[in-house]
Amino acid sequence: MNDIEHRIEELTKILNEANYNYYVKDLPTITDQEYDKYLRELEELEEKYPEYSKDDSPTKRVGGEVIDSFKKVYHEKPMMSLSDVFSESEVILFDERIKKEGISPKYVCELKIDGLSVSLLYKDGVFVRAATRGDGVVGEDITHNVKTIKSIPLKLNKKIDIEVRGEIYMAKKTLEAINKERIKNNEKPLQNTRNAAAGSIRQLDSKIAAKRNLDAFIYHLPNPEDYGIKTHMEALDFMESLGFKVNPNNRLVNNINEVLEFIIEKTDTRSSLSYDIDGIVIKVNNLEEQKGLGFTAKYPKWATAYKFPAEEVLTKLQDIIFTVGRTGQITPNAVLDPVIVMGSTISRATLHNEDYVKEKDLRIGDIVSIRKAGDVIPEVVEVKKERRTGLEKEFIMINKCPICESILIKKDEQVDYYCVNEHCPSRKIEALIHFASRDAMNIEGLGEKVMEDFFNFGFIKEVSDIYLLQSHREDLTRLEGYGEKSIMNLIAAIEKSKDNSLEKLIFGLGIPHVGSKTAKILASNFHNMDNLMTADFDSLNSIRDIGEIIAKSVVDYFLEEKNKNIIGRLKSYGLNMEYFGKKIILNPFFSGKTFVLTGSLQIYTREEGKEIIESLGGKTSESVSKKTSCVIVGENPGKKYEKAKELGIEILTEEEFREKINL
Repeated sequence: MNDIEHRIEELTKILNEANYNYYVKDLPTITDQEYDKYLRELEELEEKYPEYSKDDSPTKRVGGEVIDSFKKVYHEKPMMSLSDVFSESEVILFDERIKKEGISPKYVCELKIDGLSVSLLYKDGVFVRAATRGDGVVGEDITHNVKTIKSIPLKLNKKIDIEVRGEIYMAKKTLEAINKERIKNNEKPLQNTRNAAAGSIRQLDSKIAAKRNLDAFIYHLPNPEDYGIKTHMEALDFMESLGFKVNPNNRLVNNINEVLEFIIEKTDTRSSLSYDIDGIVIKVNNLEEQKGLGFTAKYPKWATAYKFPAEEVLTKLQDIIFTVGRTGQITPNAVLDPVIVMGSTISRATLHNEDYVKEKDLRIGDIVSIRKAGDVIPEVVEVKKERRTGLEKEFIMINKCPICESILIKKDEQVDYYCVNEHCPSRKIEALIHFASRDAMNIEGLGEKVMEDFFNFGFIKEVSDIYLLQSHREDLTRLEGYGEKSIMNLIAAIEKSKDNSLEKLIFGLGIPHVGSKTAKILASNFHNMDNLMTADFDSLNSIRDIGEIIAKSVVDYFLEEKNKNIIGRLKSYGLNMEYFGKKIILNPFFSGKTFVLTGSLQIYTREEGKEIIESLGGKTSESVSKKTSCVIVGENPGKKYEKAKELGIEILTEEEFREKINL
């Protein structure tokens, strides 16, 4: 190694250690002047001798990489969200549900950081990729921006392959400094740290992200068993030993009473933290117990998030207007004097139905309290009757559709009114909004107000028209509020949506009774749109979690010529009609049955076995019961094997299991 290469390596080591001590340990070891001097020297040497530059060089954190768009990333293990609880009693119920499984758990309590979830991937100890959560299965590649976050190591303390997950956030002081500068430059200030962090990380130019001084805490290891780890607390310590920044406020507690004490303590002190939190995450510490508890379709059963009580503010109820949903349901909505709640500006809130408005005795002109339920959905809490002046107007439920003036009907034993006119224009708008929504085709920039405008201007009358919007580009630039850049971004988002996996399109079509979960089940079973369109009632009804109502609804939908024509047009415009996820190929031995794996498997890992069973139409469980169809045993199977024999349940060796797979 020559003198130049040695000096570059030495400077890289000095600066990386300084970054780690400052950004992770909060213990600066050199002055700012020393840091700047070393960094400048390293930049000059790397410019002259680029062949000696290191992958983990701190100069790579300054930003500068510009990308055209974010690439999709498929998570090998889904990035699941957590169930929410909002009160002490719900926390206790969570504990009771776990104890019913015969577990006496210890918990790890963590601060719920208010930011953006991220997955970090390392190969041989070197950082290679960062991705957002996205919908849990497919995220976006944000590597170019995450490289600028100084608390995230570019090189680990060990040469290992690993994925870790955590939260990217912006400190309160950073937001204050940014907003001070933005106001000075006559720019709109950023509303809160969460939105600021998410907006920064989704910049195409990494120089912008670098200027935002983002930070990150790491809190989850998806595959701890690969590293011989047995508890979540051990996983946190292991990740910290590799060089990751782990929150120092995490605490291992012995019982639910200590969980509640932690919640009270952190609720009282949350304002003193340098970053925003919106709750406390509670996790079962023992990883074997986590496996035994398993997952629902959406959440792990072994963890939950306690959300802090929502902040309430007062504002004036200016009006109550009515909207028509895609099913014809009429919903009253509060029009409010704009007010900031938990960092977001609120001017509308749903009032659900006539009974809800009457129970709260809401009148136009009232002063009402507003909060964001679960820190997300704005709701009207109550009327401040002592503030009434006598000029308020009583609420009167309408009897005609606000759009087409058809007479409204109230269905049997329901509280909601419906417009039954299938040709009501507003129902079409709602269907279009649903198609473009995040859980469906996820077309950023095509929200409610924009969709209403484009419908009223005649640009979009049905979902296939969205993909012809490019032809109206010149017309759009003449509209107030639609600049060239916003139109370019919208058209790019529309093009991007063509590459969505099939389940997004199925959900977006708005087939009655087909939600996002059902859409994924249909996509994974039928693999492509043509197969689904020609599926008969029996083949649909035979799928677990579908049933007669959904089966009939799907068959009826594709019998209609207008729906088949829409699909045809979407195909011709280049929309993907294939499912990208794990496909289900029904095997008569596995289809509709429940399997338990126990003992040490030699041919497959436990996870591989589960994936095979589910891909063949079966279901897996962690416990043996009368509902179990078959138990697959490896070496030293233990109690589950004994219980299966006792209940007379079919038992297969791993070799017999492999034979059944190949039937």
